[in-house]
Amino acid sequence: QVQLVESGGGLVQAGGSLELSCAASGSTLRMGDMGWYRQAPGRQRELVATMTRGSITNYADSVKGRFTISRDNTKNIVYLQMNSLKPEDTAVYYCTAKPVGSSSALWGQGTLVTVSS
Repeated sequence: QVQLVESGGGLVQAGGSLELSCAASGSTLRMGDMGWYRQAPGRQRELVATMTRGSITNYADSVKGRFTISRDNTKNIVYLQMNSLKPEDTAVYYCTAKPVGSSSALWGQGTLVTVSS
């Protein structure tokens, strides 16, 4: 069974950096779109960044210029480099990936990012 396993969350001061990673374990399936969403307390889950298998990216306006998404297609891993973090970036960050040919996306369990002011 395929699972998305996230790592890299934690506590960081405003202006600092963190890198999240997410690996699709237990699968040799090729992944299509992969990406990151986040959900802050009391708010709806929102898109952060996505990347197609062909490396086309899409970013939320709030993170453009600060966050960078990348992926390793050979290992089914997606990364999110987060720089110049702000307190408003505090949220649970979720990884998502859609296997090629599938209509359903997989979701990770979430990793908490806390940015202190």
